[in-house]
Amino acid sequence: MTLFDPSDTPAEPSRSAAPSASRRTLIVEADGGSRGNPGHAGYGALVRDPDTGMILAEKAQYIGKASNNVAEYSGLVAALEMAHEIDPDCWILAKMDSKLVVEQMSGRWKIKHEDMQKLAAKARGIVNPRRVKYQWIPRELNKDADRLSNEAMDAGMAGVPWVQKGGAAKDGMPQDAPVAEPVPAEAVPAPSGRLHHTELWVRDFAAAESSLGWLLERLGYRRAQGWETGARWQGGDSYIVIEAGPDVLDADHERRRPGLNHLAFSAGSRADVDLLTRRAASHGWTLLFADRHPHAGGQEHYAAYLENGEGFEVELVAEDSPSA
Repeated sequence: MTLFDPSDTPAEPSRSAAPSASRRTLIVEADGGSRGNPGHAGYGALVRDPDTGMILAEKAQYIGKASNNVAEYSGLVAALEMAHEIDPDCWILAKMDSKLVVEQMSGRWKIKHEDMQKLAAKARGIVNPRRVKYQWIPRELNKDADRLSNEAMDAGMAGVPWVQKGGAAKDGMPQDAPVAEPVPAEAVPAPSGRLHHTELWVRDFAAAESSLGWLLERLGYRRAQGWETGARWQGGDSYIVIEAGPDVLDADHERRRPGLNHLAFSAGSRADVDLLTRRAASHGWTLLFADRHPHAGGQEHYAAYLENGEGFEVELVAEDSPSA
């Protein structure tokens, strides 16, 4: 992937640097948010391989009370630090949905705010600016970084540390953290009938994406592919498709009819389930069996049962529930 002029080499390349024409390229994506502006703020940052689209590293952090712009700059700093750690000699394409940060870091707009001046200087000190290019992208193409920043704010406001939901290897793992012994693949044969994917047909894809798609991404699924009438969300070795189109009958979904009743997901701790349930209320979800929540499935089962506007039901199960 060629994004830079090979003759545009750093002023002081490292001794181990390969010829500039063969220098590796990494994509970084970053976002930040503030609930109140200024208010509770956090950022999300990730590094992506441009050829495979794979996320190589990701990070989210709550930064206390700050403005939206400071949070976005903080996300950029974290993204550049991760890319530099992966390959200190790489080219970097930084993608953000903040027009302000992109234009200021590209040198086209002046940076007037003192806090942002300091963060911009820090960003330029991590990687030689001649090896970084900035690209503005619309918010809908920055969903992974947006998801991470919202996770950071949710965790910070709940007073708990951010916990990675999956994907890239977790940064900052203690050196003495226990590591499970690898099990030979032949010792645990994969079941031939394991679930490959689930496909949900909906009448209104946009409405389903705003509720079901939102929830899937909060549970750690990644929107991996999209087309005009649908999209695929990847989660581990299986995926979920949400699709509309001319083949879908013009009828309401009814979960009580024979067929699929609901999808159930492991959703972290009991605190994670409670937090996600509260947030889901502003994304088209209502709580079912409220009079028995969170034990509608039995006293030993801690879960939230949610229904969206189209009648689809999901169950969010706490992993520390005895019956999980």
